[in-house]
Amino acid sequence: MSPTTRRHSLHSTRRLCALGLTLLLALLLWLGAQVWIFLTTPAGPPAPVVFTIHRGEPLAAIAKRLEQTGVIADAEAFRWLARWRGVGGAVKAGEYQFDHPARPTTVLDRLVKGDVRRYHLTIPEGFTLTQIAERFEQSGFGRREDFLKAARDPELIARYAPGAPSLEGFLFPETYTIERSTTARQLVQSMLRMFERRVPADLFQTAQKLGLNRLELVTLASIVQKEAGLTEEMPFIAAVYHNRLRRKMPLQADPTVIYGIENFDGNLTRKHLQTPTPWNTYVHRGLPPGPICNPGLDAIKAAAFPART
Repeated sequence: MSPTTRRHSLHSTRRLCALGLTLLLALLLWLGAQVWIFLTTPAGPPAPVVFTIHRGEPLAAIAKRLEQTGVIADAEAFRWLARWRGVGGAVKAGEYQFDHPARPTTVLDRLVKGDVRRYHLTIPEGFTLTQIAERFEQSGFGRREDFLKAARDPELIARYAPGAPSLEGFLFPETYTIERSTTARQLVQSMLRMFERRVPADLFQTAQKLGLNRLELVTLASIVQKEAGLTEEMPFIAAVYHNRLRRKMPLQADPTVIYGIENFDGNLTRKHLQTPTPWNTYVHRGLPPGPICNPGLDAIKAAAFPART
């Protein structure tokens, strides 16, 4: 090969290398631009979307459904992002709501954090176990039967309400913020913990001086809760029942009779007052076997601090 030919070949090789490097650089720049656009461009559905991730669902299926609903623009790129960040298996199950366009990184952060949709469930003062169970079911959180089963769990009763026939009375009335996946048992435990936090321990110490243990105080408070129309009436109603207990008189509290009637139709009759259910305080002296509802703090305070008469 002549020197001229060699120089020409070397020059051509250099040109090809330069062209190749230029093309490679252009490709890298294009890929980088695509990644940048994917990471920084918010995507989002045209309307709010409620998106449920099922326990054990693979990331590929999640990403595909996110793309189909318009939450993200590219399922494969979303999977790549999750793998690159090392969180491919860290997505939390639950119900999510996407209201506004969001970057893929923001969507992924929410799924990894478990930033699920939350609901408010309000339990009024004076609700019974049955009423709470019905509201739990009607609100779409689970079955009525599951709630009642949890509220009658012997282990929980032994821990929070020793001697009681159920957890009636110890499920604190409040507005609870819960997830769609919250189970009946989890809600019951939350309500029991709320009771422990909201009801001061010294109320039970005060009740002991009046001759009432923890269960008896809450039982009396539940009767006061059902009898009172106004909070101001509660200490006076409590005083009446304290006097009857002290004199060993029947309490003669209509709400206790009603509690013992299955499928009560709203009409309390003489026959009802004479029916010897365990809850009938016309027939039996003293307090019934347990609370007849879940009283609020005002009723419990009134039972511990009745009005002086």
